[in-house]
Parts: sequence; structure tokens; C-alpha cells
Amino acid sequence: MNISVPKETLAGETRVALTPELVKKLTAKGFAIGIEQGAGLAAGFEDAAYVEAGAEMLSGAAAWQGEIVVKVRKPQQDEVAKLKDGAVLIAHLEPCTQDEVIQALLAKQIKAIAMERIPRISRAQSMDSLSSQSNIAGYRAVIEAAAHYGRFMPLMMTSAGSAKPARLVVLGAGVAGLQAIATARRLGADVHAYDVRPETQEQIESLGAKAIVLDLGESGSGEGGYAKELSAEAKAKQQQLLADELAKAHIIITTALIPCRPAPILITEEVVQRMRPGSVIVDLAAANGGNCPLTEKDQVVVKHGVSLVGHTNYPAMVPADSSTFYAGNIKNLLEIMVDKGENGLLLKDLDQDEITKAAQLRAE
Repeated sequence: MNISVPKETLAGETRVALTPELVKKLTAKGFAIGIEQGAGLAAGFEDAAYVEAGAEMLSGAAAWQGEIVVKVRKPQQDEVAKLKDGAVLIAHLEPCTQDEVIQALLAKQIKAIAMERIPRISRAQSMDSLSSQSNIAGYRAVIEAAAHYGRFMPLMMTSAGSAKPARLVVLGAGVAGLQAIATARRLGADVHAYDVRPETQEQIESLGAKAIVLDLGESGSGEGGYAKELSAEAKAKQQQLLADELAKAHIIITTALIPCRPAPILITEEVVQRMRPGSVIVDLAAANGGNCPLTEKDQVVVKHGVSLVGHTNYPAMVPADSSTFYAGNIKNLLEIMVDKGENGLLLKDLDQDEITKAAQLRAE
């Protein structure tokens, strides 16, 4: 069974779906791997390393002709036409709406597996790319915040004077938020964190941060470990109660997202106006509208003296490790998708496993 890996073409995407190390492991299991020439260069993986690992280097349309095609990001409309009818495509497919690309995939009877739809169950933890990539995003967001903040993060004492630690607030204690807390603590910041799910308080405090506890009159705990959307009344109360905590912050990192919904507004313009000049907001929800309405997608802007960082692809800023983690997710997924036959590997019925069944795109 052959797998092909095309080069990512989305602007700013530096990751690659398989690394040489994971190619070697997959070829040892009986897969034939083809990699488009130059696919790994932006992540630091040269073509020669893939060849040494057992991959064939491909060019042009050949990189789309595998029985299984593996990508990081959703293909473009013209790229869908290069896929074999009935092939398997594995990628982040942004499946909240069935746009023209997804409709084209379904029309070609592509078995499209959206990595975003891998269920959050114990068996699937090693395949959960949302978690692996969010972990990296949380780390990189703190590095970005430190770069834009014009002061020290930790307490600094010298013969010339001392500086207090930065007060850093993390909004959202999911995978990205918890990694942001851990990273900020390692850098010596005074870290506070808030999440609408009461069960996260213990996790926040276990990392050495102080939990911000608000009484909203309802819980934000949803299914599968995700937060659910609050009522309009609870949202308004949340903004009001959070305002004073946020206005005191030097750095705010927001990670609050609800699947397939606009990002909740947690930082109002009034709060930004109250923050001291030179403060920083890193909005990880920028792609979904932002947790602050002043955030501009894929831009870094200064408003009311506060830097608002709206990057939407933090894993691409750490491409080697992001690619390695993602490739590990892919390898683990592939292992449940095939059986060994007399003449090699055979694709299973993807509806027979709860993981691949849940992750497949279907016509609405």
C-alpha cells in the first residue's frame, strides 16, 4: 500500500506531514512512501534524509497519486483534481462547513479523514493532532509574548536595581492554555489562569498558577472535554467579572475556543484601554474571530498602547517538532487503518472502527 505526501502550498505553512524518522518506521511496516521533492525543507528535513529512510522522491501530480495521501492542511481546489477517485486523504480539513473543496472531495468519493474529528477517547489519544499541535501553540504563544513585551518575565535582581515578575493571565485551560501556563511559569512569570470549566482549577494550580474563580451561575463544561457556549447572561457576567483581573495583567494569552463556533469575547476594548502601555495580548483564537475584538487575524497591531498578536499558525513557527508530533499522530492512525494480507497491507473498512468512522467527512 502506497502513501504519498505532497508539499504544503498554503502561505506560511512550514510543516510536513511525515518526517524521515516516521517514514522509516512506516516502511518497516510494509508501506511504500512517496514524498514530493522539497516537501520537508521548510521544516529542516532534506530530500536526502527521506531517501535514506526509504522514501521515493516524487514531483508534480505524482505526489497526489497515492492510495493514501497525507497532508497537514486542507488541499486547494485544483489539488483535489489530482487525487485518484476513491483515494484516502488524511489532513486537517476544517470540516465545520462543507465548502467547495469538501464538496469536491465527496464528489470524487475520496475517503476524507479530518484530523480535527479524531474523537477524544483513550484509544485515540496518540492520534489526536489537535492536542499535539495545540501543545506547541501554547508554548510558542508565550515565547511570542515575551518577544513583544518590553520588560523581563521573571523577577530580576541586579546591582543596578530589580524588576518585578510580569503578571501573566491565561484564558482557557485546555491543552494550549495548560502548556502556556507551564511555559510562563518556567520563565518566571506571575501566572494567573481562568477557564469556564470548574474542573480545570486543580490542573491550573498543579502547574503553579493561581486560578481565577468566577461565579457565573452556570458551568461551561461541554462534551468530550471541550467547553460549551455560555448563555448570553453568563457571557455578560463573565466579561464584567474578568475585567478587573485582566486590566491588571501585563500579558494576556487567550486560548478560548468552542468547536465550529465564533470565539467568545473575553477581553473588551474597555479592558484594553485600562491595561498599562506596553502590555501584550496574544490571541490564539484569532482565526475564529478572536477573544478580543481588537485582534486582527495574522497581524500584530498596537491599539491603546497594547500590542495585540493575531498569528493563526503557531505550530508552523516550530516546524521541526510540530511535524514530528503530527507525523507520529499520522503513523498511529495508519496502524489502525490497515490489515496485513498475503500480498501486503490492505485498507480496512473505515466504518468498522469508531475512530476512523467518526473522523470521516460525509455529505450533509
